[in-house]
Amino acid sequence: MAVQELLALRSSRVAALLKENPCQDLSYVLRDIPADPETFELVVRFCRGFELNLSTDNIVPLCCLAHYLGMTESHSVDNLLKKALTLFGERVLPSWNESVKALRASEKVAKQAMHLGLVDACLESIIGKALADPHLLGQPIRPWTSGVDIEDDENYKPNVRRRLFVIDWESESLSTLSLRLYTPIIDAMVKHKVPSQYVAASLCEYVKKWGFSGNAGGGETSIYKRNAQREVIEAVERLFPRERGLVPCSLLSEMLRFAVSLEGSSDCKNGLEIRIGTQLDQATVEDLLIPSQGYAKETQYDTECVRRILKNLYRNNTSLDIPGIIKVSELMEEFLVEVASDIDLRISTFVSLAEMAAVTSRGTRRSSDGMYRAIDIYLDKHKHLTEAEREEACQMLDYQRMSPEALEHAAPTAAGNHYEEG
Repeated sequence: MAVQELLALRSSRVAALLKENPCQDLSYVLRDIPADPETFELVVRFCRGFELNLSTDNIVPLCCLAHYLGMTESHSVDNLLKKALTLFGERVLPSWNESVKALRASEKVAKQAMHLGLVDACLESIIGKALADPHLLGQPIRPWTSGVDIEDDENYKPNVRRRLFVIDWESESLSTLSLRLYTPIIDAMVKHKVPSQYVAASLCEYVKKWGFSGNAGGGETSIYKRNAQREVIEAVERLFPRERGLVPCSLLSEMLRFAVSLEGSSDCKNGLEIRIGTQLDQATVEDLLIPSQGYAKETQYDTECVRRILKNLYRNNTSLDIPGIIKVSELMEEFLVEVASDIDLRISTFVSLAEMAAVTSRGTRRSSDGMYRAIDIYLDKHKHLTEAEREEACQMLDYQRMSPEALEHAAPTAAGNHYEEG
């Protein structure tokens, strides 16, 4: 019996076509069936009466093809669609790993799978299981809290029972999904109040996998890949929980570098700068070294970006304690030291940054040695400055807060300036 006749016994669509064209070869119709060869071969094997090797990887495409062909119980008893949907419900939906795998496989037949409700079923299964056990999303990043010892933090100790029972089992990562499937899952988890530290852990893994792959600024990176990376970074920034400290500053800074290089949206870049600003006391100087972009760049690092980040600290976070303020003050002085040797750094920009660093250190009783070091490096690297400009830079110093060692080092310069003024 020809393939089309075998199919007609199980497929109402093929049977209708044969009825309309009894003497015509319908091979051209079979050729246009929306399915990959492997899935179509499974349908043919079923029609021939053979056992099928069904798996999570092929069950969704098979359900879609069986539905398209009309392989229902009303056309033929014990038909393929019922068998495939039953297996989907019994084998796939009860399992986190199988649901993730099936959702990934649905990419090939996204429109049909959504129409059949298979995508929504997988999403609901995954979200429900994450609510019951958030650890399925991955190991959370411990929120940064000053003065808390991780050994004493019961919320972040591994569960003993979990350690015993998951040694040989690892949850399928949501980072394997495309952005169009991943985004609605995370949106739904946020709405259902899955603990934010686990949501953040999943997002961090996702952006590391898809946002930072390759060299975003390199000429060899395709436009398609750059666009995909940009979309991932913009989506992850939007989805990140707002709690302070859930996402490391180092990751936020890396996202900002890529967002700038990939010409991401203003909302994305502004959002990242705000996030960094609200937890600036957790940053390192490397986190602030954002390279300048474009042909007209005047400095090695984007100092204006740092100025905005510091402003965001004061605008969005007024609850910093004294240790936090001290950390920010030290950080700003370290940043000044790092950029002071840039020959293209203008005196106005340097002074503006120094003023912001000085404001940060007020009330902390810290020494001005870090500020002195930055000014000393800047003056040494910018010997073309006029005397007035050099004095402008030195005005940022509070000599009364300098250590004896720094004062001794600064004495020759100070004496020279005093002699010239006299």
